[in-house]
Amino acid sequence: MASPPKPVAAICNLTEEAAGPNLPLHSPPPPHGLATMTAAPLLSLTDAATVAAAVAPSRAPTRARTQATPRFPAAVSLRCRRARPLTAAAATGASPSSAAFHGECYVVGDNIDTDQIIPAEHLTLVPSKPDEYRKLGSFAFVGLPTAAYPVPFVVPGEESSRYAVIIGGANFGCGSSREHAPVALGAAGARAVVAEGYARIFFRNSVATGEVYPLELADSGASKECKTGDVVTVDLDSSVLINHTSGKQYKLKPIGDAGPVIEAGGIFAYARKTGMIASKSA
Repeated sequence: MASPPKPVAAICNLTEEAAGPNLPLHSPPPPHGLATMTAAPLLSLTDAATVAAAVAPSRAPTRARTQATPRFPAAVSLRCRRARPLTAAAATGASPSSAAFHGECYVVGDNIDTDQIIPAEHLTLVPSKPDEYRKLGSFAFVGLPTAAYPVPFVVPGEESSRYAVIIGGANFGCGSSREHAPVALGAAGARAVVAEGYARIFFRNSVATGEVYPLELADSGASKECKTGDVVTVDLDSSVLINHTSGKQYKLKPIGDAGPVIEAGGIFAYARKTGMIASKSA
């Protein structure tokens, strides 16, 4: 006898119990990204499989995932973090869309863990509260050792960063599981992380919250060749990172099915947009 279908909340592991007191999923929605929980109706097995596939990192996207998508002319600066939606498709309801993001990059090395991204003492901040969401952004990367990273990601006393793109090495986002890590980066103004590899939980949380695009390099070298402050462009449609300062280009692995979920603002926003669960206005 077939088992009953599971709700979206069960698939995403974003239950209120798992979220804990620091992420009250019934509070008003944050400026963008972290979706709030409502009583989630059951999905069909087909819809459940679609949602589960979207939040799982894929190392070998199929041709079906890289089909041509509608093109839009706007290339949006990543520093305009709070001016969502970022693309013409998001503004008009079309999906999916292509996008190109442009700005300065912040470069880190291998094995950047979540405690370096947002230390545990700041996890009492509640992202669904706008003022605390901004505070989370001000603490992004404060756990990095100053000897190795003398230039701060966010200048002390400010809430947002000048750096649009984060470039990292292998195993980015390792360590403890905390949704606050991608939220802090997104709140600071970052729109994409480009790394040689990710800890699976950071990739999953980035997609589920819709805060940043976790893009993986097809080849190594960018984290060692790029320098903090270089001007770069991330082209999602062409899957390429362009360093305008050095003149070099780096191929990216296509974001695949996770792209529309991030663009929608996270897994619950995507489920509402596609009709998998009822919209808030319904």
